[in-house]
Amino acid sequence: MEVSVLNIKGQETGKKVELNDAIFGIEPNDHVVYLAVKQYLAAQRQGTHKSKERSEIAGSTRKLIRQKGGGGARRGDIKSPVLRGGGRVFGPRPRDYWFKLNKKVKALARRSALTYKAQQDAIIVVEDFNFDAPKTKVFVELQKNLKVDGKKLLLVLPETNSNVYLSARNIQKVDVASANVLNTYRVMNANVLVLTENALKVVNELF
Repeated sequence: MEVSVLNIKGQETGKKVELNDAIFGIEPNDHVVYLAVKQYLAAQRQGTHKSKERSEIAGSTRKLIRQKGGGGARRGDIKSPVLRGGGRVFGPRPRDYWFKLNKKVKALARRSALTYKAQQDAIIVVEDFNFDAPKTKVFVELQKNLKVDGKKLLLVLPETNSNVYLSARNIQKVDVASANVLNTYRVMNANVLVLTENALKVVNELF
């Protein structure tokens, strides 16, 4: 699949690049995409939730009523879970939600996500560019030139570029990533994928 290369003004440069069918033209696997997204979101969870159980509640340990004959549920002290203000049964405890995924599964998920974007004509390739200084206004102009303003945008660069990152940081629905940390969630979460020429080369080499 061939894609025209645009400049930062949104004009065609006359150059075309080939999207590798082994990355952008496979048969997508929905289940591995689901697993990769689930793993990413699980890893973002802090897992610091905690509720107090019976042994952690402050209160007397005296048995309030006799075991039998009261006509109600048997209970011991005031910390019993059947009483208001008592401990919680099987409450949440701090835990790590991360789970393992095989490298080949994650790689297939990335290729599936990139294939979906290619099928939706949601991939734009631009010439390599750089900003002299962090300027949000310049990045907004770039969005308008590429006709992607208002859309969820993922800009993929060949390597970390602080000027471009800082220029886009305060703009809603814009995400900037270097090609070596591209993951399934970020690709699927974007409406449009914008890659620079060198970023596309890095993607071809890594994936």
